[in-house]
Amino acid sequence: MTARIGVVTFPGSLDDRDALRAAKLAGAEPVPLWHGDHDLRGVDAVVLPGGFSYGDYLRCGAIARFSPIMTEVVAAAGAGMPVLGICNGFQVLCESHLLPGALIRNAGLHFTCVDQRLRVESASSAWTSEYAEGAEVTIPLKNGEGRFVAAASVLDELEQSGRVVLRYVGANPNGSLRDIAGIRNEAGNVVGLMPHPEHAIDPLTGPGDDGLAMFVAVLKSLVAA
Repeated sequence: MTARIGVVTFPGSLDDRDALRAAKLAGAEPVPLWHGDHDLRGVDAVVLPGGFSYGDYLRCGAIARFSPIMTEVVAAAGAGMPVLGICNGFQVLCESHLLPGALIRNAGLHFTCVDQRLRVESASSAWTSEYAEGAEVTIPLKNGEGRFVAAASVLDELEQSGRVVLRYVGANPNGSLRDIAGIRNEAGNVVGLMPHPEHAIDPLTGPGDDGLAMFVAVLKSLVAA
């Protein structure tokens, strides 16, 4: 049976259709999910896409965390379902306390859009197991509030437990502490990252296909489970 990957659309989501396309290209059945629903429609994994959920009012992701669908996502993540938060989705995961830390205004106070070089720090997650640790990949980045921050004790714990999954290589585009571009939870089923893997799935439309491995990885993790 084909695995089903659900992609949540919030008011203000921009990259939901791109994430659905990435899921399909990886071999999954893409399933649109709506922010106001209380039903995950039997999906096997969930993607929270990029954009500006609820207009980024109050704080990025702060309103989205209270949407009905997030009650279901939080419960499913706690039960082990793979969940990927991309850009605004990463912000929602932090606001929902599925991941630690916060994303704040870029250090330069400017919106950044660049094909970003990244180093894979951990392959021990449902979404990064297709990468080799230490490998460098190029994935588009576009954000105005992508600076990852956390208390020094939290950063130390993330480092020591291998929960930093991606790190910026070369210039740090937004001032994220310790060059952190993505992290995972303890179980490894929840991953948040600022770059957009759904925009790097086809050399024709992106800077190569380095992002496709994330969607392939989660399918393999579901089969293995």
